[in-house]
Amino acid sequence: MTKFKLDEIDHQILDMLIDNTRTPFTDIAKKLLISAGTVHVRVKKMEEGGIIKGSSLTLDYQKLGYSFIAYVGVFLQNTSQTQFVLERLKEIPFVTVAHITTGKFNIFCKIRAQDTSHAKEVIFKIDDIDGVYRTETMISLEESINDKKRLMHSIFNDLV
Repeated sequence: MTKFKLDEIDHQILDMLIDNTRTPFTDIAKKLLISAGTVHVRVKKMEEGGIIKGSSLTLDYQKLGYSFIAYVGVFLQNTSQTQFVLERLKEIPFVTVAHITTGKFNIFCKIRAQDTSHAKEVIFKIDDIDGVYRTETMISLEESINDKKRLMHSIFNDLV
């Protein structure tokens, strides 16, 4: 697989879009002293190359009443049940992320809940899935790092 070639302008465009995916191309163009058409063409090229995949919206879960975060390691009775268990996890809306992993757990999940009582209900739902042998839960006290830019900057510096 060949690496996609990005230059400094592409990097700056990505930098601004990471901050706010809804930034108008005209605003980006003004800041970078290029035309909005150039921004459009470059973003389109990055989309077609698979560098940019859609855009996302960031919700403030705390304001929505879902500030409790826990990570749940899932042990399976048999690894052949992985896809079945993942399908059942998708049916629990409070499971927001799930990874198939190596090491201690077969699957590692992030859950969001209203409080400890609600989290317990979610964890019990996970425990009740056929094929789940047991779970191990860690409560997040605080999200200290959630920075998409640092990795992008490091990747860009490796490409240059």
